Amino acid sequence: MDLSLMRFKSLLQLRQSAEGAAIYDPIRKKWLVLQPEEMVRQLAVLYLLEEKRYNKNRIKIEKSLRVNTLSKRCDVLVYDPDMRPFLLVECKAPQVKISEATFRQLAAYNLPLRVPYLLAVNGIAAYCCRMDYETESWELQDAIPDYPF
Repeated sequence: MDLSLMRFKSLLQLRQSAEGAAIYDPIRKKWLVLQPEEMVRQLAVLYLLEEKRYNKNRIKIEKSLRVNTLSKRCDVLVYDPDMRPFLLVECKAPQVKISEATFRQLAAYNLPLRVPYLLAVNGIAAYCCRMDYETESWELQDAIPDYPF
């Protein structure tokens, strides 16, 4: 699916300093080094906030997870109104193709979470799937789910 993330570029807060280019993360409320993956992450968050009307207070960036015995951090985790994990997002730089490896990474991060929806995005392409834990299957979606108010 094409989310047309670049239409949100004007909403990004960018700055240039002696240290280099930076981008503001409105969720964590701090300036970060501007890297391609960070740009995609911030555009994806803007999409969720502006287009899908997700609750800003229910979005966590770089949430720490324990996957088996390893400490990991997922890119974006969205909680539903009852603070249950709802959507897990993996962001890649635009030059990184979304592949089976991307979904293996998402699946590993999802082991302790068991979210209903997984999203992989690189700023060009996006793939969202709905998980069915009873049948141990998944279904590719045509759109990112609306926020469950």
